[in-house]
This record gives sequence, C-alpha cells and structure tokens, in this order.
Amino acid sequence: MTDWELSRSYDSASGRVRWDRFGEPDADPVVLLHGTPFSSYVWRGIARSLAHHHQVFVWDMPGYGASEKAQGQDVSLAAQGGTFAELLAHWGLVEPTVIAHDFGGAVALRAHLLHGARYRQLAVVDPVAVAPWGSPFFRLVAENSAVFGQLPPALHRALVREYVSSASSPGLHPATLDRLVEPWLDEVGQAAFYRQIAQADQRYTDEIQDRYATIDIPVLVCWGTDDTWIPTERGRELAARIPGAQLRLIPGAGHLVQEDAPAELLAALLAFLHGLD
Repeated sequence: MTDWELSRSYDSASGRVRWDRFGEPDADPVVLLHGTPFSSYVWRGIARSLAHHHQVFVWDMPGYGASEKAQGQDVSLAAQGGTFAELLAHWGLVEPTVIAHDFGGAVALRAHLLHGARYRQLAVVDPVAVAPWGSPFFRLVAENSAVFGQLPPALHRALVREYVSSASSPGLHPATLDRLVEPWLDEVGQAAFYRQIAQADQRYTDEIQDRYATIDIPVLVCWGTDDTWIPTERGRELAARIPGAQLRLIPGAGHLVQEDAPAELLAALLAFLHGLD
C-alpha cells in the first residue's frame, strides 16, 4: 500500500504540518503519532482498519514525511510536544484515544504531562520514554551531524536505507522501504534527516520520566520482542512506572511493529480500545 497522501495542512509554530482524517466524523476519535525517522505512512494499514469504527487522525510531524522541512527548524521533542497540543486544539479534540510509536510516544507523553493535553486512553508502541536511549549509531550521527550532512547523495541514500531496514526484524518489503526513505533523499530531506538526529536529546524524556507515576488514564505498552533499537527491558520499566499500565509483548516483531506484525498489533490495540482485556 504505497498510496498514502495527506490532504490537509496546518501552520504550526514549528512549520506547516500535513495531516488527514479517516472515518465518520461523529465516531470516537483516535490520533496516531509516528516515530523517527518515519512518518504517518507506518500507520497506513492500522489507520484504515481503525477507521471502520473510529474517527482517525494522522499527521506528519514538522521536519518529517510530507510536512515542512526548513533550515534552522526546531524539530526537538519539546517543539513536537507543543505542536501536538496545538493540533489537538485545532482539531477540537478534548479527550481522544492516542496511539504513538517510538519518538511519538515521548511527544504524546510530553503533551499530556507538560501541555495539559487530555486523553481518554494512551497506547504506546516501542516508545522513546525511558533512559538511556539512542543506539551507538544514533549517538555517533548526533555528535557529527554536520559531517554526515555533507555525505554524497549515494552514500547518504545507502546509509538511510540500511538504518531504516534495521528497524524491522523479518525485513521490509522493498516498496515499503522505498517509501519510508523517500522523504530523506533529496537535498532538503538529507539536511532534515541529520537535523532531527542532532536535536534528539534525552533531557526531554529525563524531565518527564519521574512524572509517569502521575498518569491516571488507561495505558497500554506494546513492544516487539526482537526490537534491536530499544530493548524490551525499557518497555517493562515503562509499564512498571505507570500505574495500572498493561504490557503486551509481540513475538517476532522488531522496532517497526506496524510492519512486522500488523495483525497482532491491531488485535492488541482493538482489545485495548474496547476494553476487552
């Protein structure tokens, strides 16, 4: 499924955001947040499935996917949390269900804990949430982003493809991999790729980590057992920090659970959304 286009836009404080909505407008709202270095494309199948019974909102964060990428742009977790709070107000959503992956998990948590965003329930999938985080490769690029930004296009393309490929345990379909790396391959995208890594800073989760114990809404933590980017131990710790949180491990899935085990993930999310566990 490569036919994924976001038809709407919103001018946020961090740049123009592309977004879209699926499902009936009077259905219960669900908002999906992607991670890095991805886009809303990773949610395409689950978004369309959830839209049969929910109003589903998807968006590309500033600096990602089809959203604006600009020199000097603030694409940090702090900025993304504020943008998400802006979007919820723009959409008129008071207490949606929020489902967030990777970096998007930290965005959703920051919006909730620091910006007063209220959710009906929260599901996080292999989120960036508990220290320490950042692979050796990620830290190397962050410390040398100016150098990596000058790579010849062919070398940059090979690096990004290899990096994104490593997020999957069984391996990505070639067409899916092409679509995931496409936003990062032109001159603007290459600069944006290293910009978002350079601005990734653990302090943005350190400052909320001790607040997880105050979360008083239903929370589901899903984790791929074969995730080589963020180990399952982080998922166990996160679930233990949030009162009443459920932990669902998904066998055979890597960091991109949406691609590796979409049926299992969808089943876990539907059970959570409808209180079947």
